[in-house]
Amino acid sequence: MSYKVVRANEAYKYDAPGHYDVLTTRLHNPTDVNEGRVTMGLSHFLPGGGAEMKTSPAEIIYYIVSGEMTIYTEDGEYCLKAGDSIHLGPNTPRGCKNTGIVAAQMLVIVVNVK
Repeated sequence: MSYKVVRANEAYKYDAPGHYDVLTTRLHNPTDVNEGRVTMGLSHFLPGGGAEMKTSPAEIIYYIVSGEMTIYTEDGEYCLKAGDSIHLGPNTPRGCKNTGIVAAQMLVIVVNVK
């Protein structure tokens, strides 16, 4: 199949290692389409919730849908608010934390290396 529609109620929960105080949902997987390499999820972070610093061989884009998230890299930290995004290249160490006072939603797009 070369396309796949996912309705809001079809997103499913999964456990993301190294994450805390968060509900992670998956919207798309590489296996959803022929020769796919993209994973997309929507994470719901409680205030103080986040993910430990780690690397990934994939390229990653974080887009803040609502609230605010601080993204940590080796070069510093970046406080992103609704509408902001960050692109992280392969093997870039990164972590994140909801430093706001309300829940934050972050769209996570992962381009997997083949």
